[in-house]
Amino acid sequence: MKFDLETVRGIAELAKLELTEDEIATYAGQLAHILTYFEHLQELDTSQIEPTASVLPFTNVMRKDVAQPALDPSEVIANAPDSDANQFRVSAVLPE
Repeated sequence: MKFDLETVRGIAELAKLELTEDEIATYAGQLAHILTYFEHLQELDTSQIEPTASVLPFTNVMRKDVAQPALDPSEVIANAPDSDANQFRVSAVLPE
C-alpha cells in the first residue's frame, strides 16, 4: 500500500511534529509497510475464533475503589502553566 508524503505531513502537523523531508520520506515508507502488514492480517479467516478483549486468562484484576478527599480545585489550577475560569488552557491541537 502506498502512503503519500502529504498524508505524513498532515499527521505530523496534527501531532505538532517538525519533520525533515528525509524523515517524511522514511516514515511514509515505514507506514506503508505497516499498513501492508495489516492488509495481510485482514485476509485471515477468523470466523472460527471467539472474540476476546485479551488472549490472557485475566479475571478481575482491578483493585477496589477507595474514596479519598480530592485536591481543592484552586490547588490544581495553581499548578497549571495557564488557566482560564478554573480550566486548564492548552495550545490548540486541531486547526480551526
